[in-house]
Amino acid sequence: MSSVQSPIPPLASSPRPLKLYFYRMQSADISDVLAIENDVYPFPWTRGNFLDSINSGYETWILRDGTGVLSGYFLLMPSVDDAHLLNITVHRDLQGNGIGLLLLDKAKAITSERNLHALLLEVRPSNTRAEKIYERYGFARIGVRKGYYPAPNNQREDAIVMKLDL
Repeated sequence: MSSVQSPIPPLASSPRPLKLYFYRMQSADISDVLAIENDVYPFPWTRGNFLDSINSGYETWILRDGTGVLSGYFLLMPSVDDAHLLNITVHRDLQGNGIGLLLLDKAKAITSERNLHALLLEVRPSNTRAEKIYERYGFARIGVRKGYYPAPNNQREDAIVMKLDL
């Protein structure tokens, strides 16, 4: 673990108060990341997807508690004038405790620090919980990508494209 940030205050709504720390995602973190990815998603990213993001120089961040347990992560691809949030995931047992908002705050801060003007993401229409979180955070729907996500039975699911202007 490297690039430690100062601790984030404990979450009041958490069943046990957590001190959380951001670190740059390293290849050594990928096994922990994959454990969460494979638990949370029916069509998870692969080890290669995460390695490619790290090796491409994307903003790849993890959030660990004071004991080193992984709470969540995100991968952000900056471009010329905006940043694309490629993946944002919270450990299943910690969802609903504000960790996703902490991850969004960090992604937004990085986007702002790079003087980029917007944060973009895709979300499945079936992931209504995440879509509502993004809307409350200030993201607006700007389009649809047809057949973007894999779905059961060799089907595809559209993606809702959302944008947060900074």
